[in-house]
Amino acid sequence: MFTSRRSFVRTSSAAGLMLPGLAYAAPSIPETLPNVFGPRPGYTPQIGTFISQLTWMRRAVTSPVRGLTQPQLDWLFDKDANSIGALLLHLAATETYYQMNTFDGMKWDSWPADIKQRWDPAMNLGDSGRTTIKGHDLDFYLNHLKEVREKSLAEFKKRDDAWFLAIDQTWPWGPTNNFCKWFHVCEHESHHAGQIDLLIKRTPGYKAPTG
Repeated sequence: MFTSRRSFVRTSSAAGLMLPGLAYAAPSIPETLPNVFGPRPGYTPQIGTFISQLTWMRRAVTSPVRGLTQPQLDWLFDKDANSIGALLLHLAATETYYQMNTFDGMKWDSWPADIKQRWDPAMNLGDSGRTTIKGHDLDFYLNHLKEVREKSLAEFKKRDDAWFLAIDQTWPWGPTNNFCKWFHVCEHESHHAGQIDLLIKRTPGYKAPTG
C-alpha cells in the first residue's frame, strides 16, 4: 500500500526532515541554546538551521585564540607558513567574497579594485599576506570577523529557502547552490581552525592549559 503524499509530508515533518522547496513548520530554537542545531528566529527554516551551524563553528575558531599576544599572532612557523593573524583575516576575506557572489550576484573575482586591494592579501595569503598582515592585536582580527559576520546574518534574514537552494549553473565546481557555497564557508573555517590550533601549540613559550 503506497503512502499518500499528504501522509508522507506529515510523517516527514514530524521526523524533522527538511525537503527542498517544502514548507517546514518547526519551532525556532533560541540563540541561548547554541548546541541545539535547528531553525533560528528571524530566518527561514533551512537558512536558520545552517546559521546555527555557522555560529557554532565560529566559536571553534575564536575560543582557542583568546589571550594571544601580537607577537604570537604574527609568528611564522617557517618561511612558507601563514601567521595566526593572517589566517583569521583570511576567514573574514573569504566570507566577504562569498557575500559579494551570493548576496550581490557578482561573478567571482569581478570585485572592484578597492575591494581587491583591501582583501586580496588576506584572501590569497602567501608572500603578500606575510608582508602586509602583521602588527595588529587580537581585537583587530576579531572585530573584522564580527563585522563581516554581522553583515552575513543581516543579509540571510532578507532571503528565503528557495534562494538558499537556488543553483548556480556557472560555478567552476559545476552546478552549485547557495547552500553548498555557504557550507563551504563553514567548512573552510573548520579547516583553518585546525591549522590555527596547531600553530598555537607551536608558538614559542606555549604552555598547555591546566585543569
